[in-house]
Amino acid sequence: MNRTSVSAKAAVLGTAVLALSVSASACASAPQTGGATTGASAGGAGAYTWWDPYPQHDPSSAWAKRVDACGKQAGVTIQRTAYDTTALTNQALLAGQEGNAPDVILLDNPAVSTLADAGMLTTMADFGLDTARFDKNLIAAGELDGKTYGIPIGANTLALYYNKKILDAAGVDPGSIKDWATLNAALKKVKAAGKKPITFAAIGTEEGSFQFLPWFWGSGAQLTQLDSPQAVAALDLWTTWVKDGTAPNSVISNSQNTTWEQFLTGEFAFAENGTWQIDSAKKAGFPTGIVQIPGKDGGTAPTPTGGEFITVPVQKDTKRYATTKKILECMTTPEGLVETGTTFAYYIPSTAEGQQAILAKEPGLKPWVDAVKSAKGRTSDNLGTKYPKISEALWTGVQKALSGSATPADALKEAQAQAKQATGG
Repeated sequence: MNRTSVSAKAAVLGTAVLALSVSASACASAPQTGGATTGASAGGAGAYTWWDPYPQHDPSSAWAKRVDACGKQAGVTIQRTAYDTTALTNQALLAGQEGNAPDVILLDNPAVSTLADAGMLTTMADFGLDTARFDKNLIAAGELDGKTYGIPIGANTLALYYNKKILDAAGVDPGSIKDWATLNAALKKVKAAGKKPITFAAIGTEEGSFQFLPWFWGSGAQLTQLDSPQAVAALDLWTTWVKDGTAPNSVISNSQNTTWEQFLTGEFAFAENGTWQIDSAKKAGFPTGIVQIPGKDGGTAPTPTGGEFITVPVQKDTKRYATTKKILECMTTPEGLVETGTTFAYYIPSTAEGQQAILAKEPGLKPWVDAVKSAKGRTSDNLGTKYPKISEALWTGVQKALSGSATPADALKEAQAQAKQATGG
């Protein structure tokens, strides 16, 4: 893709990037502002440039050392620059416009389609990297118009954490939760026992959409039709919980971190949260466990994937790709995926071999491996750059219903109209 076309598309996509306020907790850890450079100094024949969204990992961190080691294995040094998640996407588009993109960019998965649509990224097929070993449901977040533009370094997702002490006292077997009906029965038992049943994050940002999607998808709804009967059923579930006190009124402003703080008080039976809270759950002052978020009529609901993709920006000097490929292969061996997974406590590896390897070290991660296997990328279904606009319409509708300013049906009818206008159809 030539510089002119990249520049034109980058300007058009500026609004989409700003709208894509991706859930910080759905990544390895919360983003910080500013940029940081580590590794080899700029320039030099042996220097390859690497950008990622992890400014919290300084040059002495296990992550920085891991990146450096893959550079050394490929025979080069790596100049690593870290930005917060949103700044990284904006900076990447600017670099593409100016024709000085780095060799490698790690992107939060919903941003991959943004850069791909701008003509910034080489396809993995053109790059010469075989993607067949990666789980199809995970790599789908890096696909646009039938082409794959990146590979996942791992994934995290959502489930329902539970307080075993509360469930035991209420006579609830977490294994009995198979669908919405059995979940509601469990919540009623908890409420009858005088405890708080469930909390979640419905804040009016991407985090709110991220937490609603398991229920939305679990009802059978699709993001192309926000006001379908299935979608209304999902929002009615949440709205009913708030109205009858099953969930607190605070969910409308809860972030995922706030929700987790509520759960750690020991007052709630269930909290919807993610893989990134595994270590914190182990340190809670009560025994915890997880159950998969159930689909309306049974089975595990598809949950949205968080996590980054390794992408390769288009380079004028295509000879650089051979070394870049060695760096990517080093990062995504089964052992490499396990190292990444444990460094970020926890990412689930994106290949079957990697998942088996991490389970050999951490058998307790099996429920999370299962959750990731049934998860779904937010930009999947070829939504690409339409997703941020649809998501904003969705979280706006959820907010209206939970606040009582509109019924779930009316709120989602408005949301569908908003999404249709924003996406052009």
